[in-house]
Amino acid sequence: MTACLPDGPQARPEVEALVAYSAPLEGRRGLLRLDFNENTVGPSPKVVEAIRAIPADHYAIYPEYDGLREAVVASLGGMGLSPAHIGLFNGVDAALHAVFHAYGGPGDRLLTTSPTFGYYTPCARMQGMTIEALPYRLPDFGFPLEEIRAALLGPGGGGEPSGDWHPPRILLLCNPNNPTGTRLAPERILELAAAAPRTLVVVDELYEAFTGDSVLPTADFAATPNLVVLRSLAKTAGLAGLRIGFAIGAPALVDRISRVTGPYDINSFAVTAACAALADQAYVDGYVSEVLRARAWLLEQLQSAAVRHHAAGGNYLLIWPARPEATVEAELRQAGILVRSMAGKPLIDGALRVSLGTREQMARFWDTYQAIEALMLSATP
Repeated sequence: MTACLPDGPQARPEVEALVAYSAPLEGRRGLLRLDFNENTVGPSPKVVEAIRAIPADHYAIYPEYDGLREAVVASLGGMGLSPAHIGLFNGVDAALHAVFHAYGGPGDRLLTTSPTFGYYTPCARMQGMTIEALPYRLPDFGFPLEEIRAALLGPGGGGEPSGDWHPPRILLLCNPNNPTGTRLAPERILELAAAAPRTLVVVDELYEAFTGDSVLPTADFAATPNLVVLRSLAKTAGLAGLRIGFAIGAPALVDRISRVTGPYDINSFAVTAACAALADQAYVDGYVSEVLRARAWLLEQLQSAAVRHHAAGGNYLLIWPARPEATVEAELRQAGILVRSMAGKPLIDGALRVSLGTREQMARFWDTYQAIEALMLSATP
């Protein structure tokens, strides 16, 4: 007779050994949220108006998605895309999970960079994949292009199986990269995808709006059916709480990824909010412009105070405090400001990642940070 386990049946070995991604903690409302790269002011008033206009009886109806894919295509300016090129997901986290669920299996290899977004690792490990994460180049966190190309294309340089070598099942690139901000030119990404047709090339473009480095304007999904681009309305349009994300690629690829999701994964509120947000591009553009203005101002302050920092792309930057980052993070929280410690992450251990908000919000952060670190500006007599 099989002995009963005290905690019930065991999960798959991959799950039993899994360390879950650490998501945002509770108690963040009412604080200045500079810890998870969200929009810091909220969505367009038109989004709020659209949600409030949802009739009460519609709460009892399963969501409908007609028109949302068309709205995404229109927001992208066409680019030769059709609704069949657009996959809808309950946030990009769900899109990532679906990508791995559809294409990753035991013994397959994920090729990516390090450090990068932490959710890639558990997604790969829950499928039993191995992970090859190549480090960014110090001192400026340059992209390891030659190393990625060699790992992608193998000893013969053609991406074909050879002996014990097999091409990676998935190449996942965050561009610009979270948390280093590293940017890779779209042309290089498209070259990698074209050179490695056996590998699914996933480009996480959640922060593209702050740099403009998208592969979409020049991508040909008919020529590179192994390419998929992930987008979100969390960072710019302020819909992080409603969970809406998109996968953009060849229709056949989008179809495969969508097969492993539930029939109603996206709720009606998210659909309504997404349509309203996509129709108000002026609001998104205005918010992005304000973040870039605040970024330029904060960089001036950091340089004047000789604070070690790094900023390359995205709506965030890295700061290395003079004191232990955990202490500074805790003292900022006591002052009502949340930032994210990078403790334990390769290459950036000891840094704080600071999300960028409005000019007013960054002034509040800087005043508080100066007081905590007792900084004296170099220009001060």
